[in-house]
Amino acid sequence: MTTAASRPARGPLALLRRAALYTVLAALAAAILVPFGWMVSASLKRNNEVLTIPVRWIPKDLQWHNFADIWAKIPLGTYLGNTVLLSLAITFLQVLTGSFAAYGFAKVRFRGRDTLFLAYVATIAVPWQAYMIPQYILMQKAELTDTFWSLILLQAFGAFGVFLMRQYYLTIPDELCEAARVDGLSEYGIWARIVLPLSKPALASLALLTFVNTWNDYMGPFIYLTSNDLWTIQLGLRSFVGQFDADYAMIMTGSVLSVLPIAVIFLLGQRYFIQGIATSGMKG
Repeated sequence: MTTAASRPARGPLALLRRAALYTVLAALAAAILVPFGWMVSASLKRNNEVLTIPVRWIPKDLQWHNFADIWAKIPLGTYLGNTVLLSLAITFLQVLTGSFAAYGFAKVRFRGRDTLFLAYVATIAVPWQAYMIPQYILMQKAELTDTFWSLILLQAFGAFGVFLMRQYYLTIPDELCEAARVDGLSEYGIWARIVLPLSKPALASLALLTFVNTWNDYMGPFIYLTSNDLWTIQLGLRSFVGQFDADYAMIMTGSVLSVLPIAVIFLLGQRYFIQGIATSGMKG
């Protein structure tokens, strides 16, 4: 048993280093939160007060009615509903396809497996602008532009998700899969009944990253969605940008409302997210 006498005493120098570390971390956290704080402050101001210099962090007259007015100025409920629908559909498909493909690359032996995986992951390095036009022409020929299907089909597969899940699968002992095969379980059964239940942190990490990326996506909906009733929240906020000026207070109000769901989801899933990212890099 470890007693108080046997524990090493912390000297003044160690305490000073710890205090300095916490101070630096607190300062960095505060610096990261400054833009969000300014956004919240601007959402409670009049439009002509948003860009004043010096910055007034606490408005003189809090404009709480901004959060009620925005619902009347634009169909915010429709935009949020479209964003939720797209984010959930794309997240589900990416987690499903990414985890399934990763199982094949990690636990199934076949000729050229590693070469195929390397080639597939290498597509991450190809910039989206290089194949943006061919993708649009493909969707146009299929008559899927101005529909959610264009975005869902194009983003249902992702090389990053396959890479992340494969790295996590490599930490699962191959003996578990071999024992299941001896017992007569199919590859689909091994993936669904053994590998997936052991991969909850990685699945949560991939789901969170995909959801946030889809929620914040602007260019995809901007290119493929032209009907106002199909717009996402990112496109909806553009409604406050006119030809000669912009309603910055309403833009910041909408931005706060769009950030809140992401912040809540991240706070609820941060434990799994950190665990999944940390574990996925343990074995290459």
